[in-house]
Amino acid sequence: MLRFSESVSFDSLLAEFDIQGSTAHAKMLAKSGIITKAECKRIVEGLERILKRIKSGSFEWQTSLEDVHMNIEQALTKEVPEAAKLHTARSRNDQVALDIRLNLREASLHLQRQIKELILTICDQAEKSSSYVMPGYTHLQRAQPVTFGHQLMAYAWMLLRDLGRLQDATRRMDAECPLGSGAL
Repeated sequence: MLRFSESVSFDSLLAEFDIQGSTAHAKMLAKSGIITKAECKRIVEGLERILKRIKSGSFEWQTSLEDVHMNIEQALTKEVPEAAKLHTARSRNDQVALDIRLNLREASLHLQRQIKELILTICDQAEKSSSYVMPGYTHLQRAQPVTFGHQLMAYAWMLLRDLGRLQDATRRMDAECPLGSGAL
């Protein structure tokens, strides 16, 4: 049953985003006066230590703790007992929604960088190929002569549309904060 219900084997990939969210949440709790600045400092430092252990591979994931959130929370609370206050004003659903949003945002930004690099490469090749003539097609029939560079630029334009869609999706992710959704 434990193997069936655990998710840490795959959601441990969200650890860095979970720690980012917990760090921001701790700072909000301190700014709101729910925890002291000293408590916040100890919590953030504890989270940083845990992240270093995760990145180095020395963090011990426990499937008995079910998921990434509980693993990090248990490790943090052992080091920094006042970290138990970190769940004030946030639910597990908040953590999951935020972690997924941050992960998706990072993936989108990574993909955008790769698309930009590909577009630049295509443009460079299109310029180099601007004198190579080839047939242009419409409805699977030869239509008119075009250059290979022109044909390549068609793909650059397609990628620019995709890039715009990803940029729009990322703007929407940045504009909508999942925190505060609670258990509902």
